Amino acid sequence: MTTQMIIALLITVFMIVLIMMDKLPFGAPPLLACLLLVVFGISDIASAFAGFSNSTIVMLAEFMALIAALQKTDFIIYFKKAMFNMAERGGFKAYVVIILIAMLAASLFGTGSTAYYVLTLGLLSTLPYNKKLPPSKIILPAGIATNHPLIPFNTALQYGIVIAVLASAGANNEVSVVKFAVVNFFLSMGFLINALIQYKFLPDHPISDGETSSNAPELKASELPKWKQNVTYLVFVIAVIGMIMQGTIGDAGYAIAGLAVAVILVIGVLDFTEIRDSISAPIILMSAGVIGIANALGSTGLTDLVGSTVAGVLGNNVNPFILIFVFCILTSVLATLTGSTIGTVYVFAPMAIATCTSMGLDPTAAACAIVVSGWCGHFLPIDGLPAMCMGIGKYNIKQFWKYTIPQYFIRLLALTAGALIMFPV
Repeated sequence: MTTQMIIALLITVFMIVLIMMDKLPFGAPPLLACLLLVVFGISDIASAFAGFSNSTIVMLAEFMALIAALQKTDFIIYFKKAMFNMAERGGFKAYVVIILIAMLAASLFGTGSTAYYVLTLGLLSTLPYNKKLPPSKIILPAGIATNHPLIPFNTALQYGIVIAVLASAGANNEVSVVKFAVVNFFLSMGFLINALIQYKFLPDHPISDGETSSNAPELKASELPKWKQNVTYLVFVIAVIGMIMQGTIGDAGYAIAGLAVAVILVIGVLDFTEIRDSISAPIILMSAGVIGIANALGSTGLTDLVGSTVAGVLGNNVNPFILIFVFCILTSVLATLTGSTIGTVYVFAPMAIATCTSMGLDPTAAACAIVVSGWCGHFLPIDGLPAMCMGIGKYNIKQFWKYTIPQYFIRLLALTAGALIMFPV
């Protein structure tokens, strides 16, 4: 391990410890870590703070402003009323319905859709406090539910990567799309089972400052004229469509969301101060800051070193379940730390495939599980989705890990089991 690897790893650990201590404002530890990377020569200024020009972060900031505008409309008022009424009828039942709705909608958006989880968490962040179903019991599971489609038919990206990594390792195996979708279904069921079990263990606290009442709030109609509300709805929908089409139209998808914010400013739904406060929210600082850390870990070669070391330790006589499970853990953790999901998958999947092949095993299960696991590292609050959940839900690190660590292992166990059931070795 090189000196640069050691320093980058120590700075990352230091950042995580600061987040755990909860002594600094939310979003400050990653910025401090980025400064340390520059001071110790691991990154230059441009690389350390590259997150602030990252297209995903720009999009997240734009959507924060759009969500702020949406909160001034009658739609959010009706949404709050509907959610509060649902909670009044029964906390756990409403909780299950919300999770299922989030998972069902994820079926359309596909795994890892930034636009979808930003939209979902933005809407849920407007929920008023209710003792029967506090928003803090909803934000974290519903946010992560956006990554677990209930009917996983939209898996083209992951399926394509499975085929590619098998081919790159010289294993041109036939992979059934239907069976691969079922593997994803196993993962989603692992998430759902955990979410149902952990309902009682989720914390109970308000997510808005000064909000402690458990009675239904008196929600007044929007003060905006109807035409301004309609324009807000229209530009919001256009921004969402732009995000969905980003894979086709490129960075223009992100620019469309920015133009939507400009329209909101011009027609007076939000003033410039409100927009500035929205796009510089602590969650933006957290999400942008960790990208520099991720870049540093990847550029030092730490991912390659860890992968080759673990492959050597496991050897050629390990149980297939343990082999796949361990590589799923490595892939998901380092994909989160480095910020490069596909890149990390392309490092670890060929290693696992080669190990399976040398043992005389069919490597298809390993390829499927390891590729999918790249999108499953939600127990570290240094990636967009978990960081946003933690910030909006106002969870401390103990509350966050109490939910996400058991969920992490349950999901990967379900994923590994599903892959071996559908693609026996």
